[in-house]
Amino acid sequence: MTTPVQDLATQWNSARRLYPIYSELGREFAIDAKPCPDLESGVESPGKESVQQANQWLDQMDNSVQVHQLRQFLQTNAVVTQDGLEALLQHFLAKSEHTDILRDKIDFLLVQYFSQIAPTGINDAEVDMAYVANALKPVFGEVELKSPVWLNAIDRVLESARRCKTLDELLHGGLLEQGRKAKVQPGDLFYMPIALIAFTRFGYLMRRTFFRLMLGDLNTILDGLTELEEKGVKTIDCRRAQFSAQEPIVRLRMICQSWKVMFQAEYSSGSPLRMLVDLRSSVEHALGRGKAANAPQTAAKQPGTTGKPVPAAKPLTQPAASKAAAGAASGTAKVPAHSAKGGKPLPRQAPEFEISSRPSWEPDSSSQPGKKK
Repeated sequence: MTTPVQDLATQWNSARRLYPIYSELGREFAIDAKPCPDLESGVESPGKESVQQANQWLDQMDNSVQVHQLRQFLQTNAVVTQDGLEALLQHFLAKSEHTDILRDKIDFLLVQYFSQIAPTGINDAEVDMAYVANALKPVFGEVELKSPVWLNAIDRVLESARRCKTLDELLHGGLLEQGRKAKVQPGDLFYMPIALIAFTRFGYLMRRTFFRLMLGDLNTILDGLTELEEKGVKTIDCRRAQFSAQEPIVRLRMICQSWKVMFQAEYSSGSPLRMLVDLRSSVEHALGRGKAANAPQTAAKQPGTTGKPVPAAKPLTQPAASKAAAGAASGTAKVPAHSAKGGKPLPRQAPEFEISSRPSWEPDSSSQPGKKK
């Protein structure tokens, strides 16, 4: 059967839009994939065999690129324009084989796309289904806004997330697991346009809730460190947070300031976030608040003040704190808001939550802007 010329042209145009993105992805993560000659040379009107080779090359890259790599790349690299995000979405949505990895890639891309085009001043109440559907018209076109009953589950998760007062509550209240389950259970129904719009709204609002709680924890830590310094305390026991038993407050403040760049990666419940939660607990315990720590004493004062210094604990092997300290020393690069290779620029986003001398949190040291593996 002969492939219609129009179909070949459409496939080729799609491949040409994706090729610069995938080539850069391959270089960044050292993916072993040979260049596609005709795409590399920019052939305008290729034959059927060239289109097939291009499709095979894209399939190879799709199988090689993991979700976390795509996430890190899109949040730290300026090569992808808004047009590029649309091309990626259309590429993945056109696939007939629905895998867990495909679902996760589409889910992330939709939230990332909407986050890029949503105004920075918009409040949560304005982000209803109609608003999100309108923003996603370039991807889905017109969609009837009649949500299936089974989508009510994610609204319940959102409502519970809004009631959380700390990051600890969000991470350990089972809400992230409930959200994940809501995406997995529908099976292929997840790919219905109305469902994808609902999950985009869910992911965006959960991300904003996460930002607020994360910044709230960091503000509490920094305020607590200031209060401890005013009392003459110089070090505190932060072993529960993978720091030392005599962690200098000056160093903790420096580390917190290194997290000043707006949080770029999708929220997760990994160990770096556990460190943030535990650091807040350590500071609050040093102030005589919160639950008792595992260590016998939490605060050590400078020589000449009352209080006996806590003996230093043996440092943990390659603690996450070391990576945080390295980040504090080197700083963090800003993420450009436009493509270095032309195309429609992405809107520049101001930090979503402005605070004075108070940092944002980075959930994974491997996803620091400007860093490559």
